[in-house]
Amino acid sequence: MAWSLRNIRRYPVVAATVLVGVIGLLLWAGGWAAGVQWLFSGFALVVAAVQAVGMVKDIMRGHWGLDILAVTAIVATVLVGEYVAGLVIVLMLSGGEALEDYANRRAKRELDALLTRSPQRAHRVDGDRIVEVDVAMVAVGDVLLVRPSEIVPVDGELVSAETALDESSITGESVPVEKIAGDEVMSGSVNGQLAVEIRATATAEASQYQRIVVLVRQAAESKAPVVRLADRYAVPFTLFSLALAGLAWLLSGDPVRFAEVLVLATPCPLLIAAPVAFIGGMSRAARNGVVVKGGGVLEQLARARTVVFDKTGTLTKGSPTLVEVRTEPGFDENELLGMVASAEQYSSHVLATSLIAAAHERGILLSEAGWARESATNGVVARIGGREVVVGKFAFVAQHAPNAARTGIESGQLAIYVAVDGRFAGALLASDRVRDNAASTIDRLGALGVRNTMMLTGDAQATADHIATELGITRVRAECLPADKVAEIAAIGERPVIMVGDGVNDAPVLAAADVGIAMGAKGSTAASESADAVIMLDDISRTVRAVSIGQDTMRIALQSIWLGIVLSVALMIVAAFGLIPATAGAAIQELVDLATILNALRAIGQRRDIARFTRVDRPEAVTAAVG
Repeated sequence: MAWSLRNIRRYPVVAATVLVGVIGLLLWAGGWAAGVQWLFSGFALVVAAVQAVGMVKDIMRGHWGLDILAVTAIVATVLVGEYVAGLVIVLMLSGGEALEDYANRRAKRELDALLTRSPQRAHRVDGDRIVEVDVAMVAVGDVLLVRPSEIVPVDGELVSAETALDESSITGESVPVEKIAGDEVMSGSVNGQLAVEIRATATAEASQYQRIVVLVRQAAESKAPVVRLADRYAVPFTLFSLALAGLAWLLSGDPVRFAEVLVLATPCPLLIAAPVAFIGGMSRAARNGVVVKGGGVLEQLARARTVVFDKTGTLTKGSPTLVEVRTEPGFDENELLGMVASAEQYSSHVLATSLIAAAHERGILLSEAGWARESATNGVVARIGGREVVVGKFAFVAQHAPNAARTGIESGQLAIYVAVDGRFAGALLASDRVRDNAASTIDRLGALGVRNTMMLTGDAQATADHIATELGITRVRAECLPADKVAEIAAIGERPVIMVGDGVNDAPVLAAADVGIAMGAKGSTAASESADAVIMLDDISRTVRAVSIGQDTMRIALQSIWLGIVLSVALMIVAAFGLIPATAGAAIQELVDLATILNALRAIGQRRDIARFTRVDRPEAVTAAVG
């Protein structure tokens, strides 16, 4: 009962139309046929008048829509005495809105799931007690208990020995991910069958899942370009329908033919197909780890011809890794790396983590410093094992070791110099490695029609050229300031242009591009907010998914629109010969609406995702399945 009342309130015109129909049947059964005609005709004209008011307002704003056909069809059926057909058209229009609402709810399932599953409570470990707190009260460093099958409330690192997490709602990965102590865990993932403890590394507001929720809410509230897409066909379809209906009337001399043709020209397929397809495409993108902030973004992605990449953190990993240790006489490689990594424990530089990780990989035990101090942008000085260790730029190290000498490096590399007790000890060479899937991403974008590639970076020209050559990027602009990047984007002729970046300095150019895509997993909030789409994983290949989903969505939207047009035109031609009565035509048009909705729902595309993206992104899974 509650469900019925809720739907009556949600769709009052549908409910009123059904009620009028039932009353009409009772009047007809009682022998009052004239009353039925007056009831049906009056109700249909009232609905037509309401629709006409909105139509006139739209026309005054310069927007010529498809509702003129619906209003004309209702009025025509009433004037020629086909009052039953008039009521059926009203039911079709109001029912079409209900069907659209149902389809939208079905298509937004993944978007809504993100919002409704947002963690609300957390179990904080306070000594020997477990205290349940609001997730907003969790602070960085808090130890939290996550029970079996619970959602991880905030980003953190695993304290317990091991667990398995379902990250499907975040990454789209259907296989549980094994984690061991020290591994990062993302908020929004679902814990396995073991209760575990995690240490919070971010507040709820700054956590991965909450960032996704905010972006998804923006996407859900944005309006797809339904009107623009449908109205491309509105005027010619309206003129054709009115001309065909007028010709049928002229040749037959029967005004009923005019109504019979227009009944089958009602615009529901055009009005419903586009929004359902776009919302389905947005839902599909969210399920694949890409939050798209509006249907217009999907349309631009579908037509994109140029892609521009930032370098650091986008095409490269953004964290240089150690490639070589060059020592001076009297120093051993592992000895030098151990001293450097021990000193870097007290540095905030981006290289510190990489050097410490390299030492751990070699099984080198790090030492605590007797004292340490960091010189911002230059390096760090620390007392390690009774020896003074200086690590940093050449000029900084040379101040402590006059015999320091520059070492030769290849393009794309950088050197970290070391002095021990006032004596030059050697240099460590690091390189920011290109992402493993960067080259394949560019190739696959080219296969989708995005063949013009460009790199914009603030890095040195030699380093940028080296990366571009390795990846096959055709155009490079290095040593760019943010304003330079915006100017370069504006000068590109092959549009629409996609810009992919991750840093704060990328925010202006992401906003300036036709489609700005931010690497949101580790990128800046500013970049995510200014972008049109956000990749919520540290995976550049999701750019390919975004373009592919945009193309699929546009194709399905246009297919659905043309399906409605072709079916309607064919039926109108048949009706022009008097072979389809007005009442039957109204009922048949409802089936056309249903066919277009079902076709548009294909934009959700779950089966295609499994078949296509598993095959492309995880070839080892396919190999295992075949084996």
